[in-house]
Amino acid sequence: MGQKQENSETPQKTFKSLFIPSATVFMSSFCIMTLELVAGRLIARHLGSSLYTWTAVIGVVLAGITIGNYIGGRIADRFPTRKALACLFCISSVACVIIIFLNNLIGEWIWLWKLSWPVRTFTHVSLVFLLPSLLLGTISPVVAKMALDQGHSTGRTVGDIYAWGAAGSIAGTFATGYFLVNFMGTVAIVWTVAGSLLVLGLLYWVRFWMAHIWLILFIFSAILGLGTWDWAKNAGASVALREKISESTLYEDETPYCYVAVNRLSNNPDRREFIQDKLRHSEIIIGELDNLQYFYTHIFAGVTHGISQQKKTMNMMVIGGGGYVFPQYLHYHWPDSRIDVVEIDPGVTEAAIQAFGLPRDSPINTITMDARNYIDELLIKKRSGDEIVRYDLIFEDAINDYSVPYQLVTKEFNEKIVDVLSDDGVYLLNLIDFYNHGLFLGGIVNTLKQSFPYVYVATSDITHASLRETFVVISSMQPLDLNKIFSEYYQAPWDIWQFNEEQINDVVEKSKGIIFTDDYVPVENLLAPVVRQSAREILSHKYLQQAEDFKQQSQWQKSIEHFQLAVENNPSMAIKAYNDIGFIEASLGNMDKALQAYQKAVDFYEETGAKQKVIGSIYLNMATVYQRMGNNLQAKEMLDKAVAEFKVEVAQNPDSAILWTRLGDALAISGNLREASIAFQNAIDREPGNLLYYDNLIKSLEYQRRYEEAIDALQKGVDYFNDQGQKENALKLSNYLDAIKYRNSQLSR
Repeated sequence: MGQKQENSETPQKTFKSLFIPSATVFMSSFCIMTLELVAGRLIARHLGSSLYTWTAVIGVVLAGITIGNYIGGRIADRFPTRKALACLFCISSVACVIIIFLNNLIGEWIWLWKLSWPVRTFTHVSLVFLLPSLLLGTISPVVAKMALDQGHSTGRTVGDIYAWGAAGSIAGTFATGYFLVNFMGTVAIVWTVAGSLLVLGLLYWVRFWMAHIWLILFIFSAILGLGTWDWAKNAGASVALREKISESTLYEDETPYCYVAVNRLSNNPDRREFIQDKLRHSEIIIGELDNLQYFYTHIFAGVTHGISQQKKTMNMMVIGGGGYVFPQYLHYHWPDSRIDVVEIDPGVTEAAIQAFGLPRDSPINTITMDARNYIDELLIKKRSGDEIVRYDLIFEDAINDYSVPYQLVTKEFNEKIVDVLSDDGVYLLNLIDFYNHGLFLGGIVNTLKQSFPYVYVATSDITHASLRETFVVISSMQPLDLNKIFSEYYQAPWDIWQFNEEQINDVVEKSKGIIFTDDYVPVENLLAPVVRQSAREILSHKYLQQAEDFKQQSQWQKSIEHFQLAVENNPSMAIKAYNDIGFIEASLGNMDKALQAYQKAVDFYEETGAKQKVIGSIYLNMATVYQRMGNNLQAKEMLDKAVAEFKVEVAQNPDSAILWTRLGDALAISGNLREASIAFQNAIDREPGNLLYYDNLIKSLEYQRRYEEAIDALQKGVDYFNDQGQKENALKLSNYLDAIKYRNSQLSR
């Protein structure tokens, strides 16, 4: 009887003594996997989401767990397990908060951008996530030691601990991926994990006084990191517990797939950019659907206009919604056509509706799924005998240099595209590469050639062969006369470089004739040089920003040095950087050095064959320097060049108020006040809310004694600002108006 009673109590005792260790290791493993998934999302804001980032995240977390297991075993042998676990949980909680702090800081460390891309990614991930992974990795051995100390059989105890740890990892993976990210967002998840670990530490040792101090600090830090009050946001950003607040951000959200934000770039016109993770995907001027901002969309538009001449309505598919700029353009020009946007991320569509001008009741049809799955569904219906839509045009706009949906670039996918295109349909795909490299571009072209008899490549004619550029690959079953199409319908402020047969063969040869298939599509490897170049360009932009900051602080020499560093890392910055260097040198009275800097900008412009229409300002600045040096002949020559360049610029970009103002300045300095007045009026027409433009116009009219026209222009300005409710600006122009009326009355006496 006694033996039976002992056996009946053993299972209950075993359950109780193993429950706490099992629950503990379950929670620690849950937290590790949660942090691993969150790591990829946090890193993406700085480095994008690619094979490089996920490789670094997985490798670093596993390394941390491995080292932690090793250290945890030694801790278990030397210290009381209950107190050791309390300390480890509390320190892990601190490390989780440090994740947020470090991730915000490290993204701005410029020295990291000097490293090669794989090393830069690995270093960033290691600095942020190695320590918390290591600390959480120490817990399992300590828990195993605690369970074994209960006197249970070694095999069963270790097996139970391993099983519950694996279960915690599985639960953490599914809970984070399917629920927590979408419900809470990555930053809130990190705070929640940190709080949970702190609670576990207190449960193991409630009298641990350092844990109580950390509890107070944690609550205060969480308020700064998560609080919705303005003071909390500002204070949190100042101590790197949240990202820096940008007044230009109109919308941001964390979707199941990426971080999405919409930023305002200018108020008048209302220009906005659409961000997914760290990449700018779209740009729009609200209310100006016909004013496409990106080069490749003009290529898309030109081909669409050319194809549409033979058809009253068309069926069109856009793969990748982004900011829905081009789909809206299609609807604007072809309102009776069918426009399907296949966008896997519903959060992207919502962002476009909330802050990027897409009407919620838009007739554009959004299909929320992976494009390959959607096309597979169409083909299943087709094989079943059902009638399916046949597309006249399919645009693939889902590729960038950091993340390529490889299932959308293979030969098998291209064959599916052919099956859903009309007999004379066209498939357009945009990608990023640079011509001197061309491995990814060549692979895309060669793969498309396996399915389409006609494959063309177009890009901007200002492309620098050694710098990243967007290329559009156009594939069709029927021949296309792209020269005719572009000459008749292309309205972009860039010239087109259409590859000839030799250049197409050249990029195919560079890629060694690779054909992408579902079994072999090494896109990340082919794009590695492009990613490295992208990192250099990012570094260049950071140098440029630092140079601007130093200039604002009147630290002239440091500003010049950083402008030069920007050029070294990205030669395409030469015109901008040397223009600013010239301005600084001229401000310091170093006229010879100023001219040398301006000349370097001109040399880059001429030597690279760049057709960037940004050189007018350089000539205007050189003219000003020559005037200050008393060299009027050279000044006039530069002014004539500036006027000629600005006229070309405004002809190709007539909606730019800034360009019209610069043209007016050049004309006014050269003495052509009548044409200058016309240019200044054009600037006002395009941006009526800028007081400076009124000042330019009125002064030019006043010098010509055209007071009646000046009075009329000022009265319109007063009326405009009154209508906009801008009483202060209206008053300024009203006072100016009174002064001009007085001068006019004096003149008429």
